[in-house]
Amino acid sequence: MRKCVRCLTPETVDTITFDEDGVCSVCRQIEFKKDRIDWDARGRALQELIDEYKNKGLYDCIVPYSGGKDSVFQLYYIIKVLKLKPLVVRFNHWGYRPLVEENNTSVFKQLGCDVVEFTPNWHVVRETMLEAFKRRGDFCWHCHTGIYAGVMQMAVRFETPLLFWGESTAEYHSWYTYEEMEEVDEKRFNRLMNQGITADDMFEFLQGRVERRDLWMFDYPKRKDLIRLKVRSICLGNYIEWDTQANVRLIKDKLGWKGQQVEGVPPEYDYEKIECKFQGMRDYSKFVKRGYGRANHLLSIDIRNGRKTREEAETVEQQYDGKRPASMDWFLENLKMTEQEYYDILKPQEVHPWRFDPTQVESGPTMPDFDQWDSTDMSNVPLGPEKR
Repeated sequence: MRKCVRCLTPETVDTITFDEDGVCSVCRQIEFKKDRIDWDARGRALQELIDEYKNKGLYDCIVPYSGGKDSVFQLYYIIKVLKLKPLVVRFNHWGYRPLVEENNTSVFKQLGCDVVEFTPNWHVVRETMLEAFKRRGDFCWHCHTGIYAGVMQMAVRFETPLLFWGESTAEYHSWYTYEEMEEVDEKRFNRLMNQGITADDMFEFLQGRVERRDLWMFDYPKRKDLIRLKVRSICLGNYIEWDTQANVRLIKDKLGWKGQQVEGVPPEYDYEKIECKFQGMRDYSKFVKRGYGRANHLLSIDIRNGRKTREEAETVEQQYDGKRPASMDWFLENLKMTEQEYYDILKPQEVHPWRFDPTQVESGPTMPDFDQWDSTDMSNVPLGPEKR
């Protein structure tokens, strides 16, 4: 399987291309970010944008918030640096780990902000997880559509037209470049987030197992409402020079934010995806389909930033990517699925030239907080099409 000659990015990554020198498109985008962007000019553009929206309503902006490193940094920066009054909007995807609530309580109290949280029906979420996994090999449809479409729904309801997201996707993928000033709009939502499945599609797929009104939070708002409000949904990382590790140091120092171990993630990255119980299985599913996991992603970032050599990164990658998560049995129990059914669903999703060999898989360690993960007995609650 071909990989970038600089970082570890393989050819099976969505949108990735290699130039004549064998360098991947993301490495080239980071070169552009470092060498050719006038960050002072972009900072001025950000201030001009803020001036259009500040003090026009109950809130100056909306900050989508999970409690992970990026959303915590966004909230800190917006309150402390930009001096805005945000409404924090949380979409609860049913996967938050115990430490997240501890971190959030501390962050919200220190910064001072209003918070709205929406938690969809777990029965509906399970149905969408199972259906999306069968059709796309990715059970996170409810999370991605809920976080993006749901937050936009809240923007309309609270008539708050300015939204701040985190880094540009150009930092890690090639859906957009740093030259495009990517906005988090409906085009991006359909391109990156909803797996090509609208809420209407999902309703049809589920064949009456949920009501259409159960899926309102997964509907992108009507275009006429967004135009009326003059909504701008922007990536903060297009206006300030984004450095994840520097951001993490800041929120740990200023807010006492705590990291923790995540399945498949080297301990030095104790800040990465700490908020989600499903993260280990999501990254493992990506490895089964595409031959790379979370370690590959993080190590490639460090190579681009001169923090690791390619050789050092390869050694670490081999130690962490592709391990069977200890949470797999817990996950399978939630979706009433056997391990063989799981692999059978993902087999057709393999991306050429990668071929997954389940006989070579080693088991990963159990997370220290696993005994605190919810294990409500759902065996008597129907899931999936009725078996005949």
